[in-house]
Amino acid sequence: MTEVLIAGGAVMGASVAFWLTRMDPGISVTVIEPDPGYATSSTALSAAGIRSQFTNPVNVAISRFGIAFIRDFARHTGPAGGVPDLGLRENGYLFLTETETGAAQLESLAAMQRGLGAGTQVLGPAELAARFPWMTLDGITAGSFGPRDEGFFDNMGLLSGMKNAARAAGARWITDRVDRFERDGDRITAAVLASGARRGADVFVNCAGPRCAGLMRSVNLDLPVEPRKRTIFVVDAPAARQPDAPLVIDPSGIWMRPEHGQWLAATVPATDGPCAEDDFAPQSELWEDHVWPALYERCEGFEAAKVVREWAGHYAFNTLDQNAILGRNPQVPNLYQANGFSGHGLQQAPAVGRGVAEQIVHGDWVTLDLSELGMQRVLDGRPFAEAAIV
Repeated sequence: MTEVLIAGGAVMGASVAFWLTRMDPGISVTVIEPDPGYATSSTALSAAGIRSQFTNPVNVAISRFGIAFIRDFARHTGPAGGVPDLGLRENGYLFLTETETGAAQLESLAAMQRGLGAGTQVLGPAELAARFPWMTLDGITAGSFGPRDEGFFDNMGLLSGMKNAARAAGARWITDRVDRFERDGDRITAAVLASGARRGADVFVNCAGPRCAGLMRSVNLDLPVEPRKRTIFVVDAPAARQPDAPLVIDPSGIWMRPEHGQWLAATVPATDGPCAEDDFAPQSELWEDHVWPALYERCEGFEAAKVVREWAGHYAFNTLDQNAILGRNPQVPNLYQANGFSGHGLQQAPAVGRGVAEQIVHGDWVTLDLSELGMQRVLDGRPFAEAAIV
């Protein structure tokens, strides 16, 4: 019997475990997760969106599977999943641009996305004003909008359903942390846990989120992934109730979306860089300095907006090309990776978990060819860029 040990049991580790138990019921799967409450996991602290509007075709294909999986979640996970519905709200995403060059780029990307099954539309200023009359569109030349297959869903429901189904099929979750791997030549031989326990396996999977690079360094492997902090503000704006609004990505660098009568909003810090793995203190100053002024300029009704809550989560940020690093590691072939998602791991978890499981069980990618996202490009110093990072 093949024994698989997964380091990290949030949404990515749960997805790999879920698909492994379905592809090979005889496989032994153990998931090591330090926090069963997921209080600081990227999964729990996500804004929980899914979109087809990526600049890279493989990411569009990953999301096309993801939306189908989310929409039909109960059938995939069965009664054992215990989550009948993920509450998908197809409000869409709206990327705005202020330049003619940007508008042309949106047109080109929309054509590519539609060719893969997405519904992306590029709207001019008059069309945007008719569809979103509450927006101020001064200076906007175009916006790309996904009227279907994009929106928001229950992030913890996705995790719980896959975890429950995997456990019902025999996967085990152990509350502990993988502190380091042990290596003998071109094989990982064991995972050493924070408790001091040492666990051997035939196959190891790194799903450790923002901590993934530390595990690789423990066996003298480099990974260009670091934790980067993102602060999300919950905003109450009584004069700006727009429950059907899309997630808007503004040229100023902020994004916003409706949430239970309020709004979620965030931005990328001007001095963006790595943060400590245990630093979850919100960057409150971003609200007054950047987020609120941009909201005020873009949307009607934000004069009296106030922050009612805020939190900070971590991106597992791939400094090479902001794209996932997936699959078998060519330096140590019994080590598999699902790392460096740079903020879009939650929505990619269904397809990525399936792909990594296919590599473990069948020896290669089967349903989607994810080879362009493999570790070899990192070793070669060959970026495979994704530009649409929110």
